[in-house]
Amino acid sequence: MTVRVAIVDDQALVRAGFRMVLDSQPDLEVVGEAIDGADALRLLDRVEVDVVVMDIRMPTMDGVEATRRLCADRPVGPPRVLMLTTFDTEADAFAALRAGASGFLLKNVPPEELLAAIRVVAQGDSVVAPSITRRLLDRFAGQLGTGPAEDPRLAQLTEREREILLLVAEGLSNSEIAGRVHVAEATVKTHVGRILAKLHLRDRVQAVVLAYESGLVTPGVQVRRTT
Repeated sequence: MTVRVAIVDDQALVRAGFRMVLDSQPDLEVVGEAIDGADALRLLDRVEVDVVVMDIRMPTMDGVEATRRLCADRPVGPPRVLMLTTFDTEADAFAALRAGASGFLLKNVPPEELLAAIRVVAQGDSVVAPSITRRLLDRFAGQLGTGPAEDPRLAQLTEREREILLLVAEGLSNSEIAGRVHVAEATVKTHVGRILAKLHLRDRVQAVVLAYESGLVTPGVQVRRTT
């Protein structure tokens, strides 16, 4: 299957470079370019896209705001956003994840890493390890506005799904969760898929964010287990 990609960056030379790399791959197709976030939203109204490669800092509308609006309009499914940044700062990474990005990379990564990240995001996964997500959320938790009330969407989860969500929020991989709860890894993958579907989330990174925002996880503290 060909992955349709849109490139969003205010620098023409950067867009041209990314297009050259992507056009060299038989399974990737650049279907559009945009010069800022507002231009990207207009483009996505006209063109079907699977993955948006989005610069985080642009004039008029930056990548974070564009991602936030895109994910609000289309909370489930494509297009998914891979955020790029020149500056390796946790603040930028946190903002990108909370806006709904499925991952973030530095612009100076090798081409093979960019290509691999696009393919991973297109499959519905994230390119940010959940453990890194948790570290970011622990640091910036004061900005989340967590309260004592749980998100009402969590009531849809079974006891087992709730347990799996807590372990995802702890930063465990599917294989690690399987070992913890003594089931097959494929069973964990099925549970995670159902959790994301029930909660209308794009990927497991967004599940970690929800676990923090709903109060299931206390910043800097081991997650609470269900019984």
